[in-house]
Amino acid sequence: MALSARQEEIKDEFIRVRGTWGDAWQAMLELDPEFVRAYTGFSAVPWQKNHLDGKVKELVYIAVDAAATHMYLPGVRQHVRAALRLGAAPREIMEVLELTSTLGIHAMNIGVPTLVEVLEEKGLRDGPAPLTEHQEKLKAEFTETRGYWHSFWDEMLELDPELFAAYTEFSSVPWRTGTLEPKVKELIYIAFDTAATHLYVKGLKLHIENALGHGATAQEILEVMEIASVIGIHAATSAAPILVEEMADPENRPVSRR
Repeated sequence: MALSARQEEIKDEFIRVRGTWGDAWQAMLELDPEFVRAYTGFSAVPWQKNHLDGKVKELVYIAVDAAATHMYLPGVRQHVRAALRLGAAPREIMEVLELTSTLGIHAMNIGVPTLVEVLEEKGLRDGPAPLTEHQEKLKAEFTETRGYWHSFWDEMLELDPELFAAYTEFSSVPWRTGTLEPKVKELIYIAFDTAATHLYVKGLKLHIENALGHGATAQEILEVMEIASVIGIHAATSAAPILVEEMADPENRPVSRR
């Protein structure tokens, strides 16, 4: 359909601010141009402040979109493309994906303490057992590689040292061989922990503390959260094109009743 002058104005502003356009945005523009205008302003906030450079912003978008609890692949492609154009090296983008791939361990971070709680309630556990020499070594290795320890690892280390050892090796790869500075790594963790599709509060608090320790500012952390806040738009970018397609199907036209 031909766009009105107002729709053309909104489209031009979106492209100026976001540097992209596609079928999903076109569908939304046709259906409700003022919604696109409002979203343009909402999504533009972290780009107007610029506490983080453009490349890091795009890496944050990649983490949020690629996370197992969101997996918005059109967004992954868009932001990988943008990151490359802003000078991100493929190894840096791969490092973001490696960091984001650790999200699954939260099944253990949440599940193991709950298991311990139930065992104690049923009288099947008296308290934590002393760590063996092997477990103490695993704890020291994790702390050295990752630069921190948190109490939510204690019970996992005690009850399942084999998994903890394997996770330490898995999660430490980007810390041993990666090129992103530690502050950026922690911002990536913050991005997917704070996203509405994950909301892992214990990890979020921990990684905010770590990021601050690596020199991040409150404004930089807020900018990560602002970026993560826009993923709700994927309801519209996924479904609006379907609505346009179905509207064009003659079989879906309202049946007149007399």
